[in-house]
Formats: sequence, structure tokens, C-alpha cells
Amino acid sequence: MTTTDASAGAATAADGTPADTGASRRRPGYGALWAGVPRELGFLILTMPIAIVGLSVLWTVFFTGLGLIAIVVGIFLMVAAFYIARAFGTLELVRLRWAGRPEIRRPDWSRDDREQGFWRATFMPFVDGHYWLYVLHTMIVNPIVSVVTWTVTIVWLSVGLGGVTNWLWQPFIPEQGRSFWLNEWLVDRVVPGNDLSYDVVVGERILEFVLGVVFLLTLPFVFRGLTVLHDLIARGMLGAWRSEALEREVASLAASRGAAVQAEDASLRRLERDIHDGPQQRLVRLQMDLATIERRLDQDPERARALVGEARETAREALDELRALSRGFAPPLLQDRGLASALSSLAARSPVTVAFEDLLPADAALPAAIERNAYFIAAELLTNVAKHSDASAARLRVGMRDTGVTGRWLDLWVTDNGRGGASLTAGHGLAGLQERVQGLQGVLVVDSPAGGPTSIGAHIPYTPLTAA
Repeated sequence: MTTTDASAGAATAADGTPADTGASRRRPGYGALWAGVPRELGFLILTMPIAIVGLSVLWTVFFTGLGLIAIVVGIFLMVAAFYIARAFGTLELVRLRWAGRPEIRRPDWSRDDREQGFWRATFMPFVDGHYWLYVLHTMIVNPIVSVVTWTVTIVWLSVGLGGVTNWLWQPFIPEQGRSFWLNEWLVDRVVPGNDLSYDVVVGERILEFVLGVVFLLTLPFVFRGLTVLHDLIARGMLGAWRSEALEREVASLAASRGAAVQAEDASLRRLERDIHDGPQQRLVRLQMDLATIERRLDQDPERARALVGEARETAREALDELRALSRGFAPPLLQDRGLASALSSLAARSPVTVAFEDLLPADAALPAAIERNAYFIAAELLTNVAKHSDASAARLRVGMRDTGVTGRWLDLWVTDNGRGGASLTAGHGLAGLQERVQGLQGVLVVDSPAGGPTSIGAHIPYTPLTAA
């Protein structure tokens, strides 16, 4: 898998949005309205029969259970009624989707694990407001609305088709004994006291044809309006509540914050351990060497001079370790010149030859927190390449995508020609890196087959900084 292919695949995984979402938001033209007429007609024609069946079945089961509530069987009948209403409500959502309407997010029937256990599953519908709304929709709202929309559908279709085809079938209908002509009545109302002489039969056929044309021309708008009416009712009564989406978002943010805190805590513990095992021990030795030098400076100058050399070497090693550890912190270059320059410097310092590719636009306007975390992630990935991959070369690439729907994403890829086998195993470095990325609401993609190459991508969403 090449870096380009992996990046493309990860882009889909990261945002999960279709490429033509912008086109779906454009207002449909007249031709597009006509294209949707067959599906909308099928939806509207079946609406009243399905509503009547739902009303009959649910009314019978619900009120039978209500009448027998004093005994156990009544409770189970009411539970059955709730699930029948849920089935008819779900059918309405499926039919609306089939009719071309945007998908309505359904309620989370098992939220908070309330369906765990037989008795919880049995009594849960009684306390879930969604079930009561589904019952109200199936027993009252949908039957009333469907009678109106079904009637309008039949009338509009009949007048339209009957009017434009009346010249075919009208001659076969006898006109004897007919005393009312609509065209004559309209002429008398428009031109009172007129003495016009014309064939009322021909006038009636012309009027019916004109009405048929008008009804057919407006038919797509009427069908779309009736379908939208059902859609609005279903969204209000059968869809998930906004509070549920907020609850899920809060839970997701809490989990992400917890992952970020755990990742940061692990990083701090690792830094503390590294400082204790490395520079701190060397500084303690340096202090002891200086004390020895001070004691022997007059008594044994040659030995003191040798200890000065050892102390100088200890100080140099401690300084090197502190410099290495400081790579885990945001360097001044990152704050002064931005992410691209900091990553370029990071690639230049790597023990493995790293080719850096900067695809960030000049107006990326990355928040400081995103830049800092991206730098940490790149540093960790390049450290893993140097320590574990046995690679001779690597590539570090950074870029940005604007999906238009889920916002902007920062894409950070590290690819090496090592031995592969990297995985998100719990307790290992990549698992901690995944927690850091998830804490930023991002996605970490690992593609590392045995034998290599390894491609690891971090995809992080962000909101661009606005100019002051």
C-alpha cells in the first residue's frame, strides 16, 4: 500500500462524508421534481391503507391490553402494542427514505443499556417517551393525515389524467339530461348577462382539458408538498430527540477528554522516569565528582585534573540527554515559525534519513494546540522508526483537507521502508499515541504488514483561526 493510497483510504475513514454532499443541498429543478413523482406517488398511494391497518391492529391490541391491565396478560398486550407501534413507525421512516426524503435518525432504543434483562425490556416501553409518540402517531396522527393526503393525491391525479384524456373517453358518455355545465357557469360569472352562443359540450371538454393540464403541471409540487408534510410529522414524532444527540456528544467528549488526560499523564510519567534514570543520575555523579575535585585540588592536582575531565564528560552526557528529552516539548521554532518549519527540523535531526513533504497551504491557520500535538505525534512516530523499524529511509508528510461537511482535517503521515509489524497493541507506544489522537477527536490509521513498508497516519479535525 503506497502512502498516497493509504492517505486516500484514511481520508474516507476520517470524515466518512460523501463527495457530492454539496450537490444534494441544491434546490431541485422542475425536472428533478418530476423524476421523484413515481416514488412519491407510491408512498402516498400506500399511506392510507397502511395507516388504516396500523390503526386497526394497534387500537385492538392496545385497548384490549388496557382493559385487561388488572391481570398480567394485559401488561404483555400493552407491551406488544408498543412494539407494534414501533414497527409501524419504523416502516414509515423506511418508506419516507424510499420516497427520496433525507434519512431521519431513529431513536436509540437500547440507550443506557436499559434493555438488559427480561423485566427491564418488558417495562421499558412504559417509561420511554418515544414509544408513546409512536403509539400516538400510529393510532391518531397518521390515520388523520393520511386520509387527507391520500384524498388530495387521488383527486389531483384523477383530475390531471382525466382532463388531458377526456377527448378520448368523453364521446362515449351520454350527455342527455345533463343540466349543469361548469364552463357555462363560469362564463356567466365572468361575463354577466352575456348572450354568447357556443357549443357547451365542446366548451366543457376544453375546460376539462385546461384543468387537466394545470393539475398535471402542478402535480410534482403537490406530491412533494404532501410527502414533505409526512416527513415533517415523522421527524417531530418518530425521530431521535436533540437531547439524545447532545447526551451522546457529551459522552463522546468526556471519553475523549479522559483519553487525552490519560495520554498526557502517561507522557508525564514517562518523562519523569526518563529524567530520573538519565540526567538526574548524571547530575548527582557530577556533584560528587566536583566535591572530590574540591577535596583533592591541593593534595593531588593530577588526580583532580583527571576528575575534571570526567566531570566535563558527565556534564556533556547530561546535556545531550536533556536535549533529547526536550524533543518531547514544543520547541521555540514551532512557536516562532509554525508547524512546517518545526517538522522540517525534526526530520533533519532524525537518525534515519527522513524526506519531509510540506503540503500545508499558507492560510492553514492551525490552532496552537493542534500544532503542538501534531509535533508530538510526529516526534513519537519518527522515534519509533529509529528504534524499532530497522528502516533506512522514511518520509514525513503533512497536509490539510477541507471536507466542507466535517470541516478541516490535518493529515500527518510517516512512512518507512522497515520490517513492518507495527500494531495498536494495548500498553505499547502506538496505543498511547492512538489515545492522544482520539483525545483530539481524530483517527489514527496503521498499515504495517509483516516485511513492511509501514504507513501510519494521524488525522486530526480542527477549526481554523479567524483573523482578528
